Parts: sequence; C-alpha cells; structure tokens
Amino acid sequence: MLCISAGVAEAQPQPAAMGAGFASIAVQAIYPPLKPNGSADDALATGRVRSELYTMAARASKPWRVAFLFPHLKDPYWIGCNYGLVSESRRLGIAVDVFTAEGYDDLVGQLRQMDEAVTARYDAIVLSPLSLTANNASIAKARAAGIPVFELANDSTSDDLTIKVTTSLKGMGFDATQWVIRDAQRRGLKAINIALLPGPVDAGWVKGEVDGTLEAVRKSPITVNILDIQYGDSDRIVQTRLAAQMLAEHGKALDYLLGCTGCAPAAVLPVKEAGLHGKVRIVAYDLTREIVGMIRSGAIAAAADTRGVSQARVVTNAVVNFLERRTSQTPHTILVKLGLVDRSGLASYPFDASAAPDGYVPVLSVSTAGRR
Repeated sequence: MLCISAGVAEAQPQPAAMGAGFASIAVQAIYPPLKPNGSADDALATGRVRSELYTMAARASKPWRVAFLFPHLKDPYWIGCNYGLVSESRRLGIAVDVFTAEGYDDLVGQLRQMDEAVTARYDAIVLSPLSLTANNASIAKARAAGIPVFELANDSTSDDLTIKVTTSLKGMGFDATQWVIRDAQRRGLKAINIALLPGPVDAGWVKGEVDGTLEAVRKSPITVNILDIQYGDSDRIVQTRLAAQMLAEHGKALDYLLGCTGCAPAAVLPVKEAGLHGKVRIVAYDLTREIVGMIRSGAIAAAADTRGVSQARVVTNAVVNFLERRTSQTPHTILVKLGLVDRSGLASYPFDASAAPDGYVPVLSVSTAGRR
C-alpha cells in the first residue's frame, strides 16, 4: 500500500532529526479522473481529493539510484529541499545524486541534465522543472525510456509524470495576500496599494503566486490595487535591482510588497534605503530560515509556507514506495498542506518541516557504499 493512511486533516508535521525519519505529514492526495495536461491546482479542482496523513516508508530492499534535478541551490528554499531529500535518502538506504541548473534562465542546462540522467539509467528521476510546459518533452522521453519521473515543488503540466509532490501554489499566493488584507483591516485601512515580486515569469510556482493573489484581491472586502508586478530570476542581485526600481516608481504610494523566497528578502534593503521601512510591509510567498529571522526582526511581516522540507521528504518516500512496488493505487498529485506564520506565531511554529537547520551545508551525493 502507498504510505498514506486516513487521518485527521489538521495534523501537523513534527521536527525530525537527520536520518531519524519524519512524523506523518498532512497532505491532500488527488486521484483521477482529472483535467488532462493540467497544473497541480487544476488537479485539486477536478480530481478526487482525499485529506490524509503521509507516513514514512520502510527502508528500501536495495540501493536504488535516484537523480534529483534542481533549478539551483542559491537560496535557502532549495537548500531546505536538499536537506529533506538527503535525510530521507540516508534513512531509506538509497543512492542519490543532486544536479543543479544555473538558475531559472538555464532551461537548456536542465534539459541537458535530464538527458544525462536518462542515459545514466537512474532508477528514477525527481525533477523540479524550470518551466510549467518546456520540460514536458524531456519528461516524456524519460518515461519512454522506462524511467519514472516524479515532480518536486515546481509544477508542470506534463501527463507523463509518475507522481507530483508539491502544494497548492495558487493557495500560497491566496494565503499570503489574505494575510495582507487582514493586516490592513486591523490597521483600519479601507484601501491599499500592493506590488508583487513573484519570481521568474515561466515558472509554475510563480503563476500560482500571482493567480492566488489575484483571486484574493477579487474576494477582498477592502479595495486592493496592484500597482506593479515585476518578474525576474530569483537571484538576489536581480531581485534587489527590481525592488529598487519598483520602489523608485511606486514607493510613496505602496502599502505592501509581496515576494518569493528569494525576492522578499532582496526587497528589505531597498525598502530601508528608500526610507520606507514601517511604511511598506514586506510579505513572503514562502518560508525559509532567512525569512524566519527577518520576521523575528520585523524586516518581513509574514510568510506563507509551502513546507519545502516536507515536500522533499514525501517525494523521496514516494519514489521508494513506487520502486519497491508497495503502491496499490498511485495518486496523480500529493499536495503538502500550507502553513502561514507571522511574529505572533513564531514561538510555536514547526520550522523543521519547512527549512533546513541553521548551518546546514547542501549535499550533492548520497552513497550506499558498504551497505549489506
């Protein structure tokens, strides 16, 4: 059986030590029938959805070889995903190699790495695609070669994936923007101006952020004006420049700035240098250890949380369950349930489900040498 069992939908993941396994994680498992060539949020809207608990898999019977393809390891979000997959790979006894592109502008590099993983005959590939659609042909090629491809975090519309493990990316944008609206209401504001730094334009998670924000704005009980949306690679230098440009044009009119995990921290210094700290409140679409520190200091007001560490743990276990043929019914999509944190919830929030420990150094290869 797939390591999902019915449970309380509101159950929350607990911290896990490296190699010790994780407690059950609250997820939504989605099964066909559902919209063809759709996103994870399309699956959520059209498939059979069950709120369940995902429990850790038993140790693998053999040292399966799995390739993970990441966009980069330049920000804490992907470092957290690396921590999640490495800790579980060691516990499960599988061999892992992590390959990184140079960033969201390096689609050619990721497609080349995909070809190399297929040629190397890995038992499975876990892909965090750079594009919602441009990776689809390479996913189909891997499947045709008999290699199952799993999706982690970033979304794709490919119907050749074995399982998607992500979260509601639209929900991420919706929840972050709802926090903004509630905060504005607490302050007695009847209308607000916001701007978005969502990340690279063709990435599936960016579309989710923006679509979720637009839906929250449509449903808002107060007037919310979106003054600007600036897309760009999540690289810190790129996002700092975009934030500075945005503030130069709209800063005096802005009330809130929403940004991705690489984008929101990049906006902190430009906001301060523009003399707008306290006037423009920054909200993050997702959570990292860096953002936790900035919430604690007041530089960032709040963050939605896609629980990247938990996503990486779940997909690693899903791969092993599939390869071991423990799965009687495979879900199309597994969505890890979202979180949200601001300063009021810092003391009790389960950060180990979301981010790597302080000082964690990414690992690019997990060997099973010496395993009996």
